[in-house]
Amino acid sequence: MINKSQIIKYHQDGVVCLRQVFDQSWLDLLAAGIEKNRKDPGPYACEYTPTNKEGDFYDDYCNWNRFEEYKNFLFDSPAAEIAGRITQSKKVQLFHEHILVKEPKTSEQTPWHHDQPYYCVDGNQVCSIWLPLDPVPREIGLEFIAGSHAWGKMFMPKKFLTNAEYDYTPSSFESLPNIEVERDKYEILSWDMDQGDCIIFHFKTLHSGKGNPRESTRRRAFSSRWLGDDAVFAERPGETSPPFPELASFKQGQALDHPLFPVCWRK
Repeated sequence: MINKSQIIKYHQDGVVCLRQVFDQSWLDLLAAGIEKNRKDPGPYACEYTPTNKEGDFYDDYCNWNRFEEYKNFLFDSPAAEIAGRITQSKKVQLFHEHILVKEPKTSEQTPWHHDQPYYCVDGNQVCSIWLPLDPVPREIGLEFIAGSHAWGKMFMPKKFLTNAEYDYTPSSFESLPNIEVERDKYEILSWDMDQGDCIIFHFKTLHSGKGNPRESTRRRAFSSRWLGDDAVFAERPGETSPPFPELASFKQGQALDHPLFPVCWRK
């Protein structure tokens, strides 16, 4: 499933691509769940493409309790074990799931960002598994800045809809540099991906996503977010995404022991 060299690569770059680790049956299950989710969006669903433009970029998250397809994947697929082994944890909790779909002829891009400043989580043994349900050539896939998880920085989160920074306390986090105009300064990683491949990346690894200009092929992706041994609750200087209002009484550094975050794998 995952070997030592891949684990070393993940810890060095903050991201690694694994080949053919999910059977087609898991992809078909998630595809069915996404279609149900599309017809029955959750409270956090968002549309990023204006109604007068071609294509459609939408996302939704925190719906695993509503759709058996998601729940079955998260509890029974290899995902949680992969997260545990890549983060070298003894147990893994689910943080949340997140669908991101770019329909054909979608021009909207996902801006450069890293996830941990959005989240109510501190820790190093944390990761996301980005699993596309369709083949994704690298020119329309995700890009990652190798090693950015180890910079020791937290950048201001941005709104995907407007690209504006969150309304956080001023100077709480740095503003993100303009990566697109200085691409030559960074080692940027991307991959051609087939069905069954996935990308695992650290919550602090900077990444972005291209649009989907293809005429007929969708770009459906299911991201599962995972918490390892050292993950704890983090207070942020403003709203978090997901918001998790159920954690209003939690304090900085508190263990994330809550039904929202079930244990899905133990070593």
